[in-house]
Amino acid sequence: MKKGFVFDLDGVITDTAKYHYIAWKELAAEIGIDIDLKFNEQLKGISRMDSLERILSLGNKNDAYTEIEKEALATKKNTQYVQLLQSLTPDDLLPGVKEFLDQAKEKNIPCGIASASKNAPFILDKLGVMSDFDAIVDPATLKKGKPDPEIFVQAALALGIDPAEAIGFEDAQAGIDGIKAAGMYAVGVYSGEELHGADIIVEKLTELNIDELLSK
Repeated sequence: MKKGFVFDLDGVITDTAKYHYIAWKELAAEIGIDIDLKFNEQLKGISRMDSLERILSLGNKNDAYTEIEKEALATKKNTQYVQLLQSLTPDDLLPGVKEFLDQAKEKNIPCGIASASKNAPFILDKLGVMSDFDAIVDPATLKKGKPDPEIFVQAALALGIDPAEAIGFEDAQAGIDGIKAAGMYAVGVYSGEELHGADIIVEKLTELNIDELLSK
């Protein structure tokens, strides 16, 4: 029997990818780099600084900025992103999420967030589901980002369970790889990116039976 759920945020709980894209595209344009939606797929699930490095690499500008300047660029992007997030409401939860979380609470199944986003608490608060989560991993405490399993292992331990007793939910390949490396059962949430290695793939959480999942 499984004893806990660990969720990625973007693409699983809500879809803020469009806001990330707008903010990154604006920043990239300011430094003479053009990114499109196809390139943006590479930025899903990875940290802010890793995303910036990929954008700079696209424009052959890896060595054009100091580390301090890169931090400033990443901060500028995040400021714009957070401004865009102000419009989030509970209506922006993806289909079936609230119902799934309510069922988990009824069954006393702890839930955690394993997201590369440093804005996770702010986003969950705007969505009205902050109280539905028992643990949120602070990405600043991590030595490695996804696909390394560290964030998922930390989330499981924060819930008081072994990683093998947890079920992870992800919409990005890096996340699925991390979940499996942590020894968890992986639920892939399809959002346009082909996922490999997930134990089950759904488009919405409404497709899942919570009792069947817990018996895995």
